[in-house]
Amino acid sequence: MADAVNPLSGPADADPRRLAELAEVSVALIARAQDPSGAYPAAVSFAPYGFCWFRDGAFVAEGMSRAGGFGRGAVESATAFHDWCARVLTREAPVVESLAARVAAGEQPGDAELLPARYTLAGERHDDDWWNYQVDGYGTWLWALRSHLSRWDLPVAPYVPAAETAVRYLVAVGARTCRDWWEEHRDQTHVSTLASVYGGLRAAASLGVLPGPASAAAGEIAELVARDGVHDGVLRKWLGSTAVDASLVVAGVPFGLLAPGGPVMRATVARVSSELSTPGGGVHRYVGDTFYGGGQWPILAAFLGWHHAVAGSSSRAMELLRWIASTADSSGRLPEQVPPLLAPDVLPEWIERWGPSARPLLWSHGMYLVLASELGVFS
Repeated sequence: MADAVNPLSGPADADPRRLAELAEVSVALIARAQDPSGAYPAAVSFAPYGFCWFRDGAFVAEGMSRAGGFGRGAVESATAFHDWCARVLTREAPVVESLAARVAAGEQPGDAELLPARYTLAGERHDDDWWNYQVDGYGTWLWALRSHLSRWDLPVAPYVPAAETAVRYLVAVGARTCRDWWEEHRDQTHVSTLASVYGGLRAAASLGVLPGPASAAAGEIAELVARDGVHDGVLRKWLGSTAVDASLVVAGVPFGLLAPGGPVMRATVARVSSELSTPGGGVHRYVGDTFYGGGQWPILAAFLGWHHAVAGSSSRAMELLRWIASTADSSGRLPEQVPPLLAPDVLPEWIERWGPSARPLLWSHGMYLVLASELGVFS
């Protein structure tokens, strides 16, 4: 796919018409980037991201599903992604059955034996040295699948075998240590990952997919977070940590592990905003981030805006949407991250290694669509 899309007719954050126009550009860009298999590459023209992550893709699919009322082919695009995920998981079913039995017997399979976070666009495993063992994507996919099927009144039956495989996998390993959303800290148990798994298991139960095991495992995760995942009234980055991470916002919206308006989520959002966000601007991942210098991420601004939209602060949510739009280039392409940087001295190392950071990042466009939909920018 060529990077070019229809250019914006003016600054994307200038007025409501430009916000809606960026939504249209986002739908077109995502649709053009989507592989014929249904997979969404994380980015185009950025080789390290030329794969499909279950997590990134699920949020992109959620954005396209929400855009189905105005974006031509958007619903079909989201369905094609979920079909791709179902094919991958159906193929992995014997692997998961074996893994679940081994874990139940007290074994700890090696990372390479567990399901990877990303696959080739053809849906195959890719044998390289990527930091690939994460479980959040499978929970996120179950959550996004339920959201899409419910929104468009689509049948669940074609997805049941794959969803059962995802549930069995999460029941077996969903609360174990793994890499976090950022593919770091392998030996920790990350609260945002637990929230993703919880949201997926609850979604599966509501779809009638192994409701007993899914509900029981979700309940155990909720108890674990309540017992060990909170410090001084704020969610922990990982169990035992006293730091926060901007991805913790998802524990309220969309995954429902905690009430968005409850005291823990209010305190967590307040600390994320205080430590990781700038007034009227974007959001850093965590204090100490050095990836590409540790910039501000549109996806995190969108998650924070989504929280505020649901929690009743639409003005703050709109402020964040406008900030996301301001990061678009003249063709409407949204980046992975932008300055200011937490560790600017490290940026040259990443540029030498991989070149400039990803633009466009499909996850950024998918999250823009989610927040724009939540705020009624398009209907």
